[in-house]
Amino acid sequence: MTDSSHEDVTRGEPADQAGSFPADASAEMPNETEVEVTPPADGGAADDAAAQQVAELTADLQRVQAEYLNYKRRVDRDRELVKQNATYAALAPITEVLDTIDRARESAAQSDSEIDGGLRAVADQLERVVATAGLVKFGAPGDAFDPAYHEALSHLGEDPEVSVTTCKVVAKAGYRIGDRVVRAAQVLVVDPAAGSAPAAGETPEQQ
Repeated sequence: MTDSSHEDVTRGEPADQAGSFPADASAEMPNETEVEVTPPADGGAADDAAAQQVAELTADLQRVQAEYLNYKRRVDRDRELVKQNATYAALAPITEVLDTIDRARESAAQSDSEIDGGLRAVADQLERVVATAGLVKFGAPGDAFDPAYHEALSHLGEDPEVSVTTCKVVAKAGYRIGDRVVRAAQVLVVDPAAGSAPAAGETPEQQ
């Protein structure tokens, strides 16, 4: 009996030894807090490449935006030019009708009367329509002569009351659309008397 007990004890020793851990097992396990992460060696180069790409894309965007703005300005300018040309083509022939109305009014004024009521209503309406469309009438006696706006049909000599060449008589009124002259005013002019000079700072008036 003594032998069997000894044998059991002997047989159990390997199990006890197999279940035990070495005393220095904890020393062999790595400490997670001591693990160091080394950044990639080319991290700075990657940042530089990304920054350069952003700069190139920004420059491309700015260039496209500038091209679009220039294109839009050209389209707007061309559209306005087409509109002005169409208005000019439509209103230029009407100036002759307006001349007829002016002569009718002048004739009526010479006889101390007025043009017929029906004609007057049509004339007033026509003048309002063309004015709304942008046709502006200019040219009146006393205006300083400006070759950009006036066409001199004749010189009537000198006039001591004027200091610059002046429109004395308006044969036909002028018309313009914006800064574009549809027809220059046809005028008869007088010149200042010999020896007279314009006053300081005096400039011809532009209609």
